[in-house]
Amino acid sequence: MKLITHNMLTSKCLKGVITGYPLAITATVVKVSEVEYNPEFISRIIPKLDWEVLWKAADSIGHNEGLPQTIDPKFEDNEEFLRKAHKVLLEVEVEEGYLTCPESGRQFPITKGIPNMLLTEAEVQ
Repeated sequence: MKLITHNMLTSKCLKGVITGYPLAITATVVKVSEVEYNPEFISRIIPKLDWEVLWKAADSIGHNEGLPQTIDPKFEDNEEFLRKAHKVLLEVEVEEGYLTCPESGRQFPITKGIPNMLLTEAEVQ
């Protein structure tokens, strides 16, 4: 699971859960794979992300790659920043581990890079 995906996941479908965001990551296997750098894509996606959640997620798995905790208003012109963001968003991948709902504590396994967020009928609101 790439961190760009994690930034968009929530468990608010669980009974009793209001927000279900952000999900905590516990990673047992993390891999880094080179992906072609696309500064235009990174520049367009950054404003759509919850940057604080991304930074904390990257830090929690030991891959914040020197990212700043806040975004510079002129980040589009900062090549070094864009490359660091690219690496964290697209090259770092949680292969094995689990996500944990911050409200219910429900854990969702990550296997072969895929988070399994299927719920039982009893868990759905």
